[in-house]
Amino acid sequence: MLHKFKKIDPLIVFLLLAFMVISTLLLYSATLNDSMFTFDTKKLAIVYSISIVAFFLTAAFDYRVLIKTSYYLYGIGILQLVAVYFFGSKINGARGWFKGLPFGLDFQPVELVKIILILTLATFMARRKGEPLELLRDVIPIGLIALLPISLVIIQPDLGNAIILGVILIGMYWIGNIKLIYAFLGAAIITGLSYLFIFLFKLYHVPLQAFLRSKELPTHWMDRINTFVNPTEADKNDTYHVDNAIRAIGSGSLTGEGYLNGSSIHSNFIPVAYTDSIFVVVGEEFGFVGASILLLMYFVLIYRMILISIYCDNYAGSFIIIGIVSMLVFQIFQNVGMMIGIMPLTGITLPFISYGGTSLLINMVAMGLVMSIRMHDDKLLDEE
Repeated sequence: MLHKFKKIDPLIVFLLLAFMVISTLLLYSATLNDSMFTFDTKKLAIVYSISIVAFFLTAAFDYRVLIKTSYYLYGIGILQLVAVYFFGSKINGARGWFKGLPFGLDFQPVELVKIILILTLATFMARRKGEPLELLRDVIPIGLIALLPISLVIIQPDLGNAIILGVILIGMYWIGNIKLIYAFLGAAIITGLSYLFIFLFKLYHVPLQAFLRSKELPTHWMDRINTFVNPTEADKNDTYHVDNAIRAIGSGSLTGEGYLNGSSIHSNFIPVAYTDSIFVVVGEEFGFVGASILLLMYFVLIYRMILISIYCDNYAGSFIIIGIVSMLVFQIFQNVGMMIGIMPLTGITLPFISYGGTSLLINMVAMGLVMSIRMHDDKLLDEE
């Protein structure tokens, strides 16, 4: 087993460690003058240590064992989503967390379900061995497998993570060799439903919002959508977050205002700067240059993952990597996009950078899976 660790990708390991260093610096700056959140060095060290150990343990574990048990894991994931709905804690309007775990940590089951869904879909599609997916035998069952966890996450309600699960499904469809006719049909349906949703939202969002408030149901997701769909008509309180984020990133100009000198960040004009808005810290304090370097690091990470997928001799292994790539690329695009006003505001964090123990742990496990595929694929090792 130890000799296989010689085949681990050193560049990916370096990038992951670099992300942790960058994250620590940004989190310290983001919380320096935040009276609502205290920078806890000890807790952060525990989270990083657990995540690093999880990465290497997952890399050492033969991913093909997980493929054989993926359907059982899927059942466990669904049970977790059901359990958190009834027994979980509510954060930011969504009942999706188990709180009060050892070491003061919290756990968000949907993060683990992302990996489980990727494993399950990869196992299901691998039996086709690259042949085009058939509508009744493949496309519909795959959609139903993903629809169940997506529905359970929506009712929490957690629209952001539900969208990520949907993006994983789309990425897996594509790499699974879906027929173009089905792809075009799916794109047409999604486009049509999107336009219909926007039309109905503009028409009925006021009475619907009043109804939800009368039933004491969360409405924050409607405010976020409204700031994107109707930016000129939305309440200034609802656009406060995005407006200040755009202004702060713009003030960073080429090289930024300097580390620990972000005026908007340290004046507490940016809500939750340590989680959803961490990219604002990058843009304001390090400017276009700093933001570009961070995005370039993400690009190199994704590039290395895709290379491993291309060389992999196991269909399931390739599918798993592309599922993880789909998840990470969308999260990066969505998080950065919502801070510059081109995507609606959601609770999606920036991978490896934003504060969040569960998110970091699962992302490190996902990267461990990528390394496991590299280390346990003989053809891949020969090629590279």
